[in-house]
Amino acid sequence: SKDMDHKSARVSAKTPSSGDELKDVIKGLIKLLMLVIFLGYVFIWILMPTLIYRTKWLPVMRTEFGFSTYFGLAGLTLFMLMFPMLLLACLGCLYLHLKKQKTNNHLIREKATGRGVLAAMRRPMLVKGPLGIVSATELIFLAMFVALLLWNFFIYLRNAFPMITPQSAAKLHQKIWQAKLEAMAIRIGLVGNACLAFLFIPVVRGSSLLPVLGLTSESSIKYHIWLGHLLMTIFTVHGLCFVVYWASMHEISQMVTWSKTEMSNIAGEIALLSGLVMWATSYPSIRRRFFEVFFYSHYLYIIFMFFYVLHVGIAFCFIVLPGFYMFMVDRFLRFLQSRDNVRLLSARVLSSNTAELTFSKAKELMYNPTSTLFVNVPSISKLQWHPFTITSSSNLEPETLSIVIKSEGKWSTKLYKMLSTWDHDTDRTLSVSVEGPYGPVSTDFLRHDALVMVSGGSGITPFISIIRDLIAMSQTTTTCETPKITLVCAFKKASDIAMLDLILPSSGLKLSSDLNIQIEAFITKDNEPSDEETQKIRTVWFKPSPSDRPISAILGPNSWLWLAAILSSSFIIFLIVVGVMTRYYIYPIDQNKSKYNAASRSILYLLVLCVSIMMTSSAAVLWNKKKYKVEGSKQVQNVDVPSPTSSPSLWTDREIESTPKESLVQCTNLHFGERPDLKKILLDTKGSSVGVMICGPKKMRQEVANICSSGLAENLHFQSISFSW
Repeated sequence: SKDMDHKSARVSAKTPSSGDELKDVIKGLIKLLMLVIFLGYVFIWILMPTLIYRTKWLPVMRTEFGFSTYFGLAGLTLFMLMFPMLLLACLGCLYLHLKKQKTNNHLIREKATGRGVLAAMRRPMLVKGPLGIVSATELIFLAMFVALLLWNFFIYLRNAFPMITPQSAAKLHQKIWQAKLEAMAIRIGLVGNACLAFLFIPVVRGSSLLPVLGLTSESSIKYHIWLGHLLMTIFTVHGLCFVVYWASMHEISQMVTWSKTEMSNIAGEIALLSGLVMWATSYPSIRRRFFEVFFYSHYLYIIFMFFYVLHVGIAFCFIVLPGFYMFMVDRFLRFLQSRDNVRLLSARVLSSNTAELTFSKAKELMYNPTSTLFVNVPSISKLQWHPFTITSSSNLEPETLSIVIKSEGKWSTKLYKMLSTWDHDTDRTLSVSVEGPYGPVSTDFLRHDALVMVSGGSGITPFISIIRDLIAMSQTTTTCETPKITLVCAFKKASDIAMLDLILPSSGLKLSSDLNIQIEAFITKDNEPSDEETQKIRTVWFKPSPSDRPISAILGPNSWLWLAAILSSSFIIFLIVVGVMTRYYIYPIDQNKSKYNAASRSILYLLVLCVSIMMTSSAAVLWNKKKYKVEGSKQVQNVDVPSPTSSPSLWTDREIESTPKESLVQCTNLHFGERPDLKKILLDTKGSSVGVMICGPKKMRQEVANICSSGLAENLHFQSISFSW
């Protein structure tokens, strides 16, 4: 009878109700509407440089959206290019809210097929090169975007050059080539705006657009890098062309002019210089060796965007503002979340320069495996925020959240030394602030029959969260069948094996017999285990502060709906205030002339934009804090904090018997002085669909990508997780 109950429970979990079917229909309609809006948005970009747009469409649209409304010339770009993208973001929020509800109610495993066009498009196509590991889909979209840039450039020139005649050039005291150089410089700047329009979207951590496409901000960083390189290349050429033009015209003084009615040259130069500093410090060699330089110089994006707006004017900047608008909303929400100190419960300090931090978490906060948390420790640096993969599972550990930190840079080294030197007499308090968590909205790895997770060093951390989540699923009768797991981890030293202790939480949970897992650990430099003393794990407990709060979602359980409310209400407030100001203050009714110059109008618009975002975001956060107030401070005032304790690692004595983690030892094979034969492991894995996840150094990622794209096995599905974000 128990078996019958078990089977019926599984069937009920997989059978969607009529309400779920209705939600699926609504989600399908939302995605269709989003596709139509986005195609229309792209169509405008394609049409923008053409004569049809400039001679037929533009005059009509300026009348409809500009002069006949309260927004003046800014009305055209405001309603045609900014409004559609914000509408897309709001629709994405609604879609993700419906998807989240279904994920919470039903864990339905959808099989992934290894054959077909879609499967082939997801496989790596380019492995080595400046773009990194790129799939066929990514390569096609990149080629389409570059084609859009080239289309804009050549159509702009084709329409501009015939208008330049000896007579028209002579009127401006120009030669033909000088007139064409000026025209080309202007058009190059227009082309660069297409890159700027999309530049900030990949770095919006709480984006509602990326998850609809199955992306995360972590996996989309490379798109931001690509767009940044294109943008700065185009804008640099734009600036150099004007410098050459001014020099040839003996008007080099134009570089320091600030026009009150036209474009401000000096504002554009300040924006370009700040962009060049960010560009130079973002190169991998500089970023790795001087991370602080890269980190702090990227705050120049504020200078870049401010002076860009002053350079082009507020009416034109609405073309590129939607992505930056979403980024500002996300950035201010992160700022509000970072104001609170979170409660740090304990730290497990390993001898391998690794520590696991465990925080208190609100039960309502749910996240998926491979999510990341940004951490700030003011006692080390008040400005630096570092991302770490969450190793805990919200299904397995509803009240705690854990991250693993490997001592590899200056910041993490200071933190590790601080944790490892605390003794019995030290007042063990540590102030910590966090942003996040951020991660995927669905667990795609459940689609596969088997999972092969390949890690190098600290790259094991995202896979710990997956294993813990699968443990939780295997213990729940209403969940779907879990895939077979093979974890292949490579470590340099024998002391690093202690990281395997972190696979299971410190509560002493035992692996379920329903979970089919095999761990192959390779130690490449050592030929024998470390002695017991070097493998000890030290647990440090922290004294709580009454002001500390458990980690919780900044916008509560219905965060996607609240984000849609913030985006829509802030934009509506902006429209109302700007409309009234433009009609009655900037352009008074009794005077058909502006009381403000272009720079003043731009600053005024930006001020209204920022205030509307801050007002609506603050109101939403305060409402959720009041409604979902976590009673954490009352419980922590008189708590006895245990002294630091030490315990042996599982891997110092392979004859371990009755411990809660015995099952973990039994399913683990240690290989000393060996490197994993990844090709053999992957090709020998059985299953119609095998998910291959890799998190490790560049060479390891390239090797796995080569195997998956070689065509030797059609059932391999490649996914790379950022190793050094």
